[in-house]
Amino acid sequence: MGSVDWLFLDMNAYFASAEQQMQPSLRGQPVAVVPTQTDTTCCIAVSYEARPFGIRTGTQVGEARRRCPKLRIVEARPPVYVRVHHEIIAAVETVLPVEQICSIDEMACRLSPQHRRSEEAIAIAHLVKQAIAQQVGEALRCSVGLATNRFLAKVASNLQKPDGLSVITRKDLPHKLHAMALDDFPGIARGMLTRLHHYGVHTTAQLCALSRSQMQEAWHSVLGQQWWHWLRGDDIPLTPTSRRSVGHSHVLPPELRTDQGALAVLVRLIHKAAMRLRKLEHWAGRMELRVSYLGGAVPWQQTMHLGCCQDTSAMLQTLARAWHDRPARGKPLKVSITLLNLTPTNSTTLPLFNQQREATQAAHTMDAINARFGTDCVYLAPMHHARKTAPMRIAFTHIPEIDDV
Repeated sequence: MGSVDWLFLDMNAYFASAEQQMQPSLRGQPVAVVPTQTDTTCCIAVSYEARPFGIRTGTQVGEARRRCPKLRIVEARPPVYVRVHHEIIAAVETVLPVEQICSIDEMACRLSPQHRRSEEAIAIAHLVKQAIAQQVGEALRCSVGLATNRFLAKVASNLQKPDGLSVITRKDLPHKLHAMALDDFPGIARGMLTRLHHYGVHTTAQLCALSRSQMQEAWHSVLGQQWWHWLRGDDIPLTPTSRRSVGHSHVLPPELRTDQGALAVLVRLIHKAAMRLRKLEHWAGRMELRVSYLGGAVPWQQTMHLGCCQDTSAMLQTLARAWHDRPARGKPLKVSITLLNLTPTNSTTLPLFNQQREATQAAHTMDAINARFGTDCVYLAPMHHARKTAPMRIAFTHIPEIDDV
């Protein structure tokens, strides 16, 4: 049957499955997980029982209710999903080491040489599924992909859902991929799909037939060469990239859809983003603020220079100046903050003035106290009325540690 090097695990409908595991009454029921209990927000996870009704991630809650009157709506509980995520890792590692955490619901494992024959790899995959079911919960189903590189293992994990197990060996290439649409591949979204179409590539068979130089030209970067190797089963690592931004966004619940409510949540989001920035040992050069409004009003967006900043108080002062000058545009719906122009500490010229240094040191001291005694044990005064706003949300590529939730 050939050999494989990687096992890729994808938890199926993870947030919805976690709720079905925690709440047995939800099992076998159509479930949608939402950020807040309002019909104007969107589903962020949908159980497989809800999908025959045409409900998907991103479906507006009001529309989802109309399509499925018996839909069970559950407000998201990020701390629960983080805890279960770490339990899943621990369960998988009773079978084999986890090489890489790819997202809150995905992880990759490199198989040891004695387990790389397809028969042994399939047996290992079944043991992984069994460990999750027995140690974490039987409602948590996963799809597993086995292949000669991590990219194709991820592709394989998407071939059969839910609870699937698929194998791609070198002998299967490229014909096993030909039935896939171009945008079934991870990394080919709308923009890349349009670029490939302009290049004359409309099918996976045409993509696989490109030469290495043609693929580099199509991608406009050396990433195209990596794709050429990946599609042939070569285990070529992804070129490391540097972090470009840190940000948070929040859909406002109805009671906070006022200017005062939006500002309070922005204060909270800046506090969270600045704390993450310091934990990542990066400094920000710019800050972008954005407010979206109900009724289709033009969003307000402002980008401000920070210089070289890690200090929460300096960011709040910048917010105050921008907020004072912003135009009134209606009832706010969603707010977001993004820190940009990031540089790591070891590549940064630190602030020269004592006042800036002291403010940054005070921020690090607050982080240390909060890490020891609990989140928001110590906080800046402007955040006093915003501590309960903007609860934790999980970015799929950034999973908090249990101590952070």
